[in-house]
Amino acid sequence: MNDNVQTIGYRELGEHDQSRNRVLRNTYWLLSLTLIPTVLGAWLGVSTGLSHALSGGFGLILFMIVTFGFIYAIERTKHSATGVYVLLGFTFFMGLMLSRMIAMVLGFKNGAELVMTAFGGTAGVFFAMASLSSVIKRDISGLGKWLMVGVIILMVGSIINMFVGSSTGMLVISVLSMAIFSAFMLYDLKQIMDGGETNYISATLTLYLDVINVFQSLLALLGIFGGERE
Repeated sequence: MNDNVQTIGYRELGEHDQSRNRVLRNTYWLLSLTLIPTVLGAWLGVSTGLSHALSGGFGLILFMIVTFGFIYAIERTKHSATGVYVLLGFTFFMGLMLSRMIAMVLGFKNGAELVMTAFGGTAGVFFAMASLSSVIKRDISGLGKWLMVGVIILMVGSIINMFVGSSTGMLVISVLSMAIFSAFMLYDLKQIMDGGETNYISATLTLYLDVINVFQSLLALLGIFGGERE
């Protein structure tokens, strides 16, 4: 009897590991795929000058409405192939919204170098958090609520600074954003590792938001400290 119970336990554990690995593998694959529409959206925004039309209050309102609409649609379709297409559409939109900052950085003499440095730095943060999530044994699920509080404070600060236009405020917000979303990256990866997230589309969405925010924050910091005027 005990042998049978033990065998069932091993089987369930093996199935759990297989399910977790499948979600992780599919998440990494889809996350890599999201880079394509993001780059296309950013290129379109920069090359057409659309990035200038996405600035100011109009850009913020558009961003909030479309972003929450996409997130709602992704969550509603995450159990079907449609969810993948909706997610890719969202990443294209995020590329468009990101094009304004990229265009500003490309205005520096070393702009292209700064963009590539931000990309490499973001990849480095991701690999560091992925490695860390695989070796941490303790439960860090309680970290999520504190990170959400940090995101809310960050959003309020960003809206205020948009009207104030303080360079110091932008610097503080960028540093906090990079720290918060790097921690969120670790938290979300650990959730997948522990089997807390079982849908790879939802997992990809959360990780994509972490990655794009880290990239944007790092790009802003590089522009502030490393931008060379023509």
